Amino acid sequence: MKLDRIGLRLAAAITIVVSASSVAPAGNEREILAPAGKLRIGVYPGSPTSMVREASTGEMHGLSVDLGKELAKRLDIPVEMIQFQRIAEVLEAIKAGGVDFTVSNATPARAQDVAFSQTLLSIELGFLVPAASTIATIADVDKPGLRVGVTQGSTSERTLPKLLPHATVVPAQNLKAAIEMFGRRELDAFATNKAVLFEMSDQMPGARMLDGRWGLEHIAVAIPKGREDGLEYLRRFVSDVQSSGLLAQAVERAGLRGSAKAE
Repeated sequence: MKLDRIGLRLAAAITIVVSASSVAPAGNEREILAPAGKLRIGVYPGSPTSMVREASTGEMHGLSVDLGKELAKRLDIPVEMIQFQRIAEVLEAIKAGGVDFTVSNATPARAQDVAFSQTLLSIELGFLVPAASTIATIADVDKPGLRVGVTQGSTSERTLPKLLPHATVVPAQNLKAAIEMFGRRELDAFATNKAVLFEMSDQMPGARMLDGRWGLEHIAVAIPKGREDGLEYLRRFVSDVQSSGLLAQAVERAGLRGSAKAE
């Protein structure tokens, strides 16, 4: 019996070592993924997938923030948060090599400019309408005269004109500007992933999410093109944070709502 217990402890120790070694930097991954000697994390405010402020503590969280810090910890390098107004600016900075890491919707169009890991998680796309809106269903959104807000440079800005040929798609500079546009009655609805829409609704009394979804965002880690030699390590990192519960903890800290199982 005693030998059995020793054997079990030894097996557990081996499992821990194997798990740790599977995500520890081996070779030159550190230099590939963070050539500046620090991990430069691109973030933008208002989205739980990127960066939000925790109401009770004032601390910043989000998938880009928390997972970026975890990756930097494993690479044993410092982090630098570089803030932008919207995701399109973050991706431009990654394309230019000024940012090393972010979390983003992995679309074929974006994959032409940045390299992606496998999907971290998927998030439903939906519509938010203000208090007292007469819009009841997603089908009601596609009507002449209805103004549907999107974030400038977003995937929604490119996709929705085809899905809503009768409505007018109106770009907003950022999420804060979109909320202000609702206040001035310049928008009838806003479209993006539900994680962001829930954050917006918290700041808009009476606002509500329409039932259903018009698509899914597949959220993944993005790094600059030309660093594909580091993707295998990054894939192991993503698999580990998914299976170990670290991703679930990051989702909880960010207050991310509207997620679905990774597809």
